[in-house]
Amino acid sequence: MPRLNLTPSGRSPIPSLGGDRTLQQEVERLHQLFVILRWSVVGAMWLFTLPISAWVLRRDLQLLRDTFTWTAVRYALAFKPGVAIALSLCIGLTLGVLLWQSRNILFGLPNREVKRLCNQVLHIRRQGHRHPFWRWVCKS
Repeated sequence: MPRLNLTPSGRSPIPSLGGDRTLQQEVERLHQLFVILRWSVVGAMWLFTLPISAWVLRRDLQLLRDTFTWTAVRYALAFKPGVAIALSLCIGLTLGVLLWQSRNILFGLPNREVKRLCNQVLHIRRQGHRHPFWRWVCKS
C-alpha cells in the first residue's frame, strides 16, 4: 500500500520506535487502516444521509433553485430539524477527520497517539489470527 500520510519533509509522521523496524511498520499500517476507516465512515454517512435529506427537502430545493436566498436555506433547515442534524453531523465528521489528518500530516503523530498505536499493535499480535485487523497489520 502506498504511503498516504507523509509530512511536508517526506518522512513518516510516526517517529522511530527504537530499533524495532517491524513494530514501526505495523504501527504505520494500523495508522493507515484507521485513516481509511475514518474516511469510510464519513463517506457512508454522506452516502446514506444525502439522498434522504434531499428527498425530505425536495420542495424546498425546488424553491431554492428558482430563487436562492440564505433566508430560504435557514427556514428550510429550521422547520426540518432531523435533516439539519443529519447534515450538521456529516459536515462535522468531515471537518473533524480533515483536521485530524491535516494535523498528522503537518506535525506528525503526538507521542500519546504513537504509544496508543503501539499498544494496539501489541494487543493485535497477542490475539493473532482471531483479531479482525491482524491480516492487515501483522502481515509478513
